[in-house]
Amino acid sequence: MAAGAHLVYSSVAGADRETGVAHFASKARVEEYIWSIGATATVLRPVFFMENWEYLLPETVNGERVVSLALDADTPLQMIALADIGRIVADAFDKPSVFVGVTAEIAGDEVAVRRIGELFSGADGVPTRFVRRAGEELWAEVPEYARMYRWIDAEGFRVDIDALRDRYPGLLTFATWLRGRRS
Repeated sequence: MAAGAHLVYSSVAGADRETGVAHFASKARVEEYIWSIGATATVLRPVFFMENWEYLLPETVNGERVVSLALDADTPLQMIALADIGRIVADAFDKPSVFVGVTAEIAGDEVAVRRIGELFSGADGVPTRFVRRAGEELWAEVPEYARMYRWIDAEGFRVDIDALRDRYPGLLTFATWLRGRRS
C-alpha cells in the first residue's frame, strides 16, 4: 500500500466464529492477512444486506407473495442497508485516528422472518408470507447457502445494534428502508 493509504475492508459479521460457511471463512483469512502484513486498515463486518430482498422476493401470484426461505419464521435476522455501510465507510476514511486498527460488526436492524413478511405486506399492500424451505432441498441446490442459513437459524449475527445506533442514529430500520424502496 502507498504511504498514508487506509484500507477499509468489507468482511462479514461472524467471520471470527466457527460458522462452517466457506465464504465467511475466506473473509476471515483475508482479515488475517490484512493484519499480518501490518496494513493501515479498518475491517467492517456487515450482516445480511437489506437489498438482498430485491433478489429473494418472488413475483406476486394470485395476489399473494410466498417467499421460500431456509429460516424459521421466528428467527431474528440482523440486516443493514448498503447506504448505511457507505456512511460508515465514509466515516472510517474521514476519521482514521478513530478507525485504523478497528474491526467492527455493523447492522441497522433485527427483524424476525415472520415480521419481515408483515412489513412487506404493509409497505406495498401485497400479502407476503414466508414458508420454511426444506433444508435438504437447499443442500442439493446450493450447499453453501444451506450452511449459511442453518448457521443464521442456530446462532445468527450478534451485532450490538443499540450501541451502533448511539454512534449512527440515522441507521435505517428495515421498515424505513422499505418505505424508501417503494417511493
